Amino acid sequence: MNASPVIDVADLTKVYMTDEVETHALTGVNLRVESGEYVAIMGPSGCGKTTLMSILGLLDAPTSGRYDLAGEPVAALDARRRAHFRNRNIGFVFQSFNLIGDLNVYENVELPLVYRGGMGRAQRREKVAAALESVGMLHRVRHYPAQLSGGQQQRVAIARALVGDPAILLADEPTGNLDSANGEKVMELLAQLNERGATLVMVTHDARYAAHARRLVRLFDGQIVAEQEGRRGGGSAQSPDAERN
Repeated sequence: MNASPVIDVADLTKVYMTDEVETHALTGVNLRVESGEYVAIMGPSGCGKTTLMSILGLLDAPTSGRYDLAGEPVAALDARRRAHFRNRNIGFVFQSFNLIGDLNVYENVELPLVYRGGMGRAQRREKVAAALESVGMLHRVRHYPAQLSGGQQQRVAIARALVGDPAILLADEPTGNLDSANGEKVMELLAQLNERGATLVMVTHDARYAAHARRLVRLFDGQIVAEQEGRRGGGSAQSPDAERN
């Protein structure tokens, strides 16, 4: 078994240049996520959470620093290999669900496997059914997104993220468009998936939801300023608003 962490980030920096003004979105970020971990990233608006998630998801590249994903140095990947590597190793869950309205539930979840290629229809059907069963949505395979509640749409989006057996599941404010009751149900589902072995990294602004994670990481002004155990990591249920290290 590979002992390397799923995510290994060292001295990561991201600088944006606009009108000759440098904006340091991330500065010297170090982060390791082991297989099977559940990490929540918190911080105020503009602290670099979205930038870090984009880099972890291979949607953006750092200005400097090292990022190894599933043991692979991603800086060495060209655009084509990066897209292929992202499709095979990362599952995304977004705040806005991003389901395709004219595809039914089955077709939405199957889509990443179709793009990946190399898999027959019967095998795709088996994997889609397993993913939908894991989120309790197998009975809705022929429904369209408009026929589902927000909570149900997010469950389908999670199934789509899981269907390709990714090394890591990245969730960006997964409860942001849900009411508190449905948000809590989605968080319970993510916790269950983690209990079954899924590796999760989640960005959230809500301390209640962050406490579901095993480890809490706080960002401030583009830097990691504190880490602590979440409620499920064996720590206390205190607010994640820890003091800076």
